[in-house]
Amino acid sequence: MTLDIRSQMELVLNNTVEVVTKDKLEKLLSDKEKKTAYVGFEPSGKVHIGWLIFARKIIELNRCGFHVTIYLADWHAYINDKLGGDIEKIKKCGKYMEDCFIALGVDPQLNSFVYASELLGQLSYWEKVFQVAKRSSMARLKRAMTIMGRTGDETDVDSSKFFYPVMQVTDIFQLDVDLALGGMDQRRAHMLALDVAEKLRWKKPVALHTPIIAGLDSKGRMDIAEEKMSKSNPDSCIFIHDGPDDIKRKIKKAYCPQGELEGNPIIDLVSYIVFPALGELTITRPEKWGGDMHFSSLRDLVDSYESGQVHPMDLKTAVANALHEILDPVQKRLTDIYGSLEKMEQMNFN
Repeated sequence: MTLDIRSQMELVLNNTVEVVTKDKLEKLLSDKEKKTAYVGFEPSGKVHIGWLIFARKIIELNRCGFHVTIYLADWHAYINDKLGGDIEKIKKCGKYMEDCFIALGVDPQLNSFVYASELLGQLSYWEKVFQVAKRSSMARLKRAMTIMGRTGDETDVDSSKFFYPVMQVTDIFQLDVDLALGGMDQRRAHMLALDVAEKLRWKKPVALHTPIIAGLDSKGRMDIAEEKMSKSNPDSCIFIHDGPDDIKRKIKKAYCPQGELEGNPIIDLVSYIVFPALGELTITRPEKWGGDMHFSSLRDLVDSYESGQVHPMDLKTAVANALHEILDPVQKRLTDIYGSLEKMEQMNFN
């Protein structure tokens, strides 16, 4: 069933933090029947639960007529020293990420998996690289280094790092997309792309930004480069193939102060993963502590937690159970692909 423009706007903007700009998005949805979008990932390790946000958004964009390119930035991962800088291992990890997206429900018939290697072999790509670089100051590029999960100071040891934001901006124009999707940690790259497009009079894509889930050990700090869920720190995140015992163990240790919402990873998981997937959450507890509480409204749950009606340990138990429920079908699909989750674990990308 074809959605009207208002319904498409609601679906595209659902569970996002920012769009640049809303007017441009509405015009895009109104003017073009077939639309293109892109979202990029470094093949650099195991997939964590934050990717459910992207998988859901890709599916929602498909419903609104978008063909989404899932860009596996293998040479970007090489520049960023991922997986020991072993490009063959990085490419192998890219195939694993394809499998994970399919297990998360992304339809390969409606979307494309494209590797950076495919673009880097095109002369026109490198022409755009130089055009982008000519319009980007070194200071601006250094500020954009947070897209790599690095601070500007970390780039001083290796000049190749300055290629990274230039290449990421070029990717957007070489793919010729109408919409660039990314987490808020990718905002600086997208803003640089819009600035370059203005200077070169190239097509400006809509920039759509999703929330960042705080790392389980974030302690309330939200420096995006340091405190988001990261596969390089296994205990800071839930991997999509973690079993129920691992999920419970990690959630039990997670930062979750009574009544605090900002920078609280358990509240983030409830807001961006549990409710979008299940639409509800039940807090199970003994009668002497008030009995069970069922929430079909995220707002009601958040308000109850902030007021102290819901205890952190009760919330953690409910969230751990909900994450297992959400991930169980995903893990079954991965088992069909790999034969067992153990075989997939043996790929040892971290």
